[in-house]
Amino acid sequence: MNSQANNQINPDKLLSSKWTALQLYNKEKHFIVTRVIRNEQEKVVVCILEAVINHREYELDWHQLKDASSWLPGWR
Repeated sequence: MNSQANNQINPDKLLSSKWTALQLYNKEKHFIVTRVIRNEQEKVVVCILEAVINHREYELDWHQLKDASSWLPGWR
């Protein structure tokens, strides 16, 4: 995968960031990161995304947000 297909993410700035899913799931498209979970070395391993439309929460490996074919930063 080339660098154009990757979103650049600083894991320390993930909290409260906004994301748009390119494929709808349960009519959910816009999400906000409400929590980040860190390991013993204080590295981010998982983030909790909350759907804006209905407040459902999903646990996601934060690295998946780098895939620009699935996620775009901000709400679009």
